[in-house]
Amino acid sequence: MRRMGLRRVAAWLVSGVAACAFAEREFYVAAEAETDGDGSRRRPYQNLAQARDAIRAARKDGSLAGGEAVTVLVGPGVYRQQAAFELNAEDGGSEGAPVVYRAQKRGQARLHGGVTLDAAAFAAVTDPAVLARLEPAARGQVRVCELSHLATDAFPPFKTAYRGVPAAPWLYVDRRPMTLARWPNADAPEAGWASFAKAVDSGLPKPDSPDPALRKARPGAFEFDDPRPARWNLEQGVWLLGYWTHDWSDEVIRVAAYDRDKRVITLAAPHNYGIMGGTWGAAKRRFFALNALEELDVPGEWYLDRAAKRLYLYPEGPLKDASIVLATLTEPLVKIEGTRHLSFIELAFEFGHASGLSLQNAEQVEIAGCVIANFAAGGIAVSGRANTVRSCDLFNLGTYGIQLNGGDRKTLTPAGNLAENNHVHHYGLFQRTYAPGIGAQGCGQLVRNNCIHDAPHNAVLYGGNEHRFERNEIYRVVMETGDAGAFYTGRDWTSQGNILRHNFIHNLGGGDDKHVNTMGIYLDDCDCGDTLEGNVFYRAGRALMIGGGRDNPVLNNLVVDCPIGLHIDSRGMTWKHWNNTNDPSWCLDAKARAFNYTQPPWSARYPRLAAIMNDSPREPLHNPIRRNVFVDCTRKVCDFDGNVKKLLDKFEIADNLTVNTSGATNGIATAEGIKGFAHLAGTADKPVDLGFADRPEGDLALRRGARLLKELPAFEPIPFDKIGLYKDAYRRRLPAR
Repeated sequence: MRRMGLRRVAAWLVSGVAACAFAEREFYVAAEAETDGDGSRRRPYQNLAQARDAIRAARKDGSLAGGEAVTVLVGPGVYRQQAAFELNAEDGGSEGAPVVYRAQKRGQARLHGGVTLDAAAFAAVTDPAVLARLEPAARGQVRVCELSHLATDAFPPFKTAYRGVPAAPWLYVDRRPMTLARWPNADAPEAGWASFAKAVDSGLPKPDSPDPALRKARPGAFEFDDPRPARWNLEQGVWLLGYWTHDWSDEVIRVAAYDRDKRVITLAAPHNYGIMGGTWGAAKRRFFALNALEELDVPGEWYLDRAAKRLYLYPEGPLKDASIVLATLTEPLVKIEGTRHLSFIELAFEFGHASGLSLQNAEQVEIAGCVIANFAAGGIAVSGRANTVRSCDLFNLGTYGIQLNGGDRKTLTPAGNLAENNHVHHYGLFQRTYAPGIGAQGCGQLVRNNCIHDAPHNAVLYGGNEHRFERNEIYRVVMETGDAGAFYTGRDWTSQGNILRHNFIHNLGGGDDKHVNTMGIYLDDCDCGDTLEGNVFYRAGRALMIGGGRDNPVLNNLVVDCPIGLHIDSRGMTWKHWNNTNDPSWCLDAKARAFNYTQPPWSARYPRLAAIMNDSPREPLHNPIRRNVFVDCTRKVCDFDGNVKKLLDKFEIADNLTVNTSGATNGIATAEGIKGFAHLAGTADKPVDLGFADRPEGDLALRRGARLLKELPAFEPIPFDKIGLYKDAYRRRLPAR
């Protein structure tokens, strides 16, 4: 996003020199190598596994000295894997002498977990029974490919109900995932969703029912006026992906039956929250159907007859020169377990029906300048300490982008894992909720200078202690969900010591406009102990939300063009399930006792948490609000409920500013009546110019001599030019937004 600083140039030059100094022993790999290679430049190995095995053998026979660095240079081409590439404790290096797998040409050494299909194998459909099921306009466009040579038995069926990764395989054309035949189409009105407003049976248990069958969970049913389901072959299997009750809980469930006369769809499995169950479920619900051959009607859609082993595709263009891959590998493409001092540099990991890379109990492992794309599960999962994911591109992922875990929460020992300068986008394709761009758990992860965008739900999902999230740019997330945040954590007193600083969160999804239930930073259900400082929110819904928690400083944030600036509520004082032993997720004190929180090191690090049970624990106290600027909030600057308003004398609120740029008397909120707020208003003829570089384009950097700093001298300028991606040795160009 920003220009490359001299300090960063120097850093990567030094890093590159050091890497060269370590590379004392080299092995070569080439995709078209002969079978009798010895790993030399002239006679390279055929794949990475051969190089790994050669390194192991050389260490055992003494020809590779201990402490000698190793570089495996991987030539351009495709390296197809039918199983995971596995590395363990014997496959790493040592301090100053790592084992490095490096592409000879950036991004052109590609590890594949799929099967390449020949474009010539796709033929026109001639089967009359299949043609009869297709829309007339699609019959001459759809192509079929026989897959009998790939599978002895039928392909595995979808589960009756699932959340996340569907049954393998999945189809990719020209490095993009194709869409399993669906209705409505993704570009249809209502963003491709069908909706209904009446449940015939929620499927939720009725404990007092005289009918034993109704006392337990069961498949639900609902009225659906559109006759479209009458076209589907339910015996062969059609599934519905729906938000059945909550806009933060998706699930795919098979259709069991359709009553044409009553126009009722009955599902084949119960949903955990029921169909239109509870308060949130009262609104109309939405779904789309998938895996229906009858709906194979637009370019980019595909369908697999799993029993007959025939793949049908409506191509987006001529297939002659297309790259067509069927992702079949159902385990991580790369498994690293117990390995230390290892690097993967500028490789491309692509096409699998699980995750890309899995690091377990790893230490000093670096993934740098790599592409991780087109996986049905996540991109990179890291556990261990001092591991780095840097300057990678991760996209077209079925679930998450990067997961960081490690450290010891009981002793508050940090892991020191780092995700920096990564571009994570178009993820959550299969699991639409709680599959973040970057997730952080455990203790002491660092997430900085990443760019995360285009996803249905969270950008960053975290829990645990002492994480730092700084200088990340986040946009176009929370695009199809509600009651959700770009940053999200919740329901835990012990998730303490996390710092969210200098992040730029902008242009989020709209959610439910009536309730403004899209949040920039969302501390849900009494979450405590996070510092929110110097963040920038632009068109980000409810910018900052503290849902009943405490000890969450709100400092020096800039909120522009958001409906609601800051929300604090008192749900701990009013919700009956607060600290309720009947619901383990709400046993806040019990969760804290598991960490012995009244004794060191917890009591020393978090003294207010140690004393919480003697300090009105249900009240949202100790949330200082200082040096924040709120510009043109259209509904409320501060959304405080009645109990919070009664507690404001206990709050530290000072040096905040609200701005009404044009002096509008309607549609722009103020914080009148709340202590610690100054107010500034312009006029239609003379609007306030706070000194933003280009507000309409979302560039909220302050010009020299900006009026904002004169109106609020306590406000500390936010280093806008240092937020987001930067150029380095691995990222030489920055992507356009």
